[in-house]
Amino acid sequence: MHDDDEPVGRVLGRRHALALLGFAGAALTVVGTGVAMAAPDAAAGGGDCDVNCVAKPEQVEGPYFVDEDLNRSDIRSDPATGVRSPGIPLALGLSVLQIRDRRCVPLRDAVVDIWHCDAAGVYSDIASEGSAGKKFLRGLQVSDRGGRVRFTTVLPGWYRGRTVHIHIKIRTTGTDGKPYEFTSQLYFTDEFTAGYLAQAPYNAKGKPDTTNATDFIYRQGGDQLLLRPHRAHHGFSADFAIALDLSDTEVGDDDSQGPGPGPGPGPGPWPTGQPPIPPTGPPSTTPTPTTPPPTTT
Repeated sequence: MHDDDEPVGRVLGRRHALALLGFAGAALTVVGTGVAMAAPDAAAGGGDCDVNCVAKPEQVEGPYFVDEDLNRSDIRSDPATGVRSPGIPLALGLSVLQIRDRRCVPLRDAVVDIWHCDAAGVYSDIASEGSAGKKFLRGLQVSDRGGRVRFTTVLPGWYRGRTVHIHIKIRTTGTDGKPYEFTSQLYFTDEFTAGYLAQAPYNAKGKPDTTNATDFIYRQGGDQLLLRPHRAHHGFSADFAIALDLSDTEVGDDDSQGPGPGPGPGPGPWPTGQPPIPPTGPPSTTPTPTTPPPTTT
């Protein structure tokens, strides 16, 4: 049973923590404004940024972050064995931007971690998961001069009480010279997950018990954190951009209530049992995509 994302203290940042921009091709759509603007160019120094795009999508870390210091782009394998986690490949590109003087400029040298469960819903290096010492589906990259990082992984599976998601943590320095940390989660549409979870190896676990609409964390800003994968060679590719307000000193300052170093939950008490589902009526059924994803590699 998983309880990794039970809220501790808060789920979202208390202030307008960052601007969230959905990245697609050469344009960025500013959340909450409907305004589209050209993607920032590292040489040009960025583009205009409407401060009204600032949102509150910081979300709980949960107990399954492990600071492995694995600087690698391809996170599919366990470094000790070289064995890759099975699943449909996903190329995930992230652009880290900084809001500065009403402009969104690329943020260089930010440390970006991602981690997620495998096709069976298991996280690596967690004793309670039976995966202690393994390090699959975890890794970090340092953003380049354009603020970009890119990971090769697989589409994540699911586990009880949570919709499908990928965890992300960004560490850099705030405008006050102190460490700045932002943590959140990335999601997929129910239609997309229904399509690939029906295929091997994901279908061995059966249908998920939680949709985006019934996920208690997704309901608190998840619609601003949706990935929009498109078909790529042997799998899918998705890009996403996050613009940070590095002057907001309250971002991530409740992390002491979350997990400590090493595997497993940190200081608690952590809640147990099935995560509460807000009363919104019966869960919606998830339609199957008209075009199924490619076969698993």
